[in-house]
Amino acid sequence: MDPELLERITARRVELDELEERLAKQLAEVRAERDELAVAERVFERMSEQLADERASVVPPPTPGQVGGRAVMLIPHRMPDTEETMLPPDYQRILAVVRQAAGPVMARQVGDALGIDVSMRSKLEPLRGKLVRLVDRGWLRKLPDKRFTTRL
Repeated sequence: MDPELLERITARRVELDELEERLAKQLAEVRAERDELAVAERVFERMSEQLADERASVVPPPTPGQVGGRAVMLIPHRMPDTEETMLPPDYQRILAVVRQAAGPVMARQVGDALGIDVSMRSKLEPLRGKLVRLVDRGWLRKLPDKRFTTRL
């Protein structure tokens, strides 16, 4: 056999052995990173579930409270995951009237739309109180001119 050819074969074998070592090392690094990503994904899912559970426990559904010995329905604060259906039906109707209006409305206009006798202050003030409560909880906005509108 030709010594030069034998030398070339040996050199190529050494190159291939070195390449195999580098590739094996890279493959081990890729597998380790893939395992780390799998762990990170599991941690992310667990943390997301915990956060969702915490958020759910922070916003309790509306429950009757006691004011002056009478049961009253508490109005929840508006949050991204709080739905309008959590409000009592009369508050839902008020929101619907404000939404359907062409623009900001006065309490008197809301009362007219709901069929409330707005000529009597004693009938209008409870409605105004509900509108203000919806403003305080973030469901509506009250403009400086005392008109009400939906939040953006």
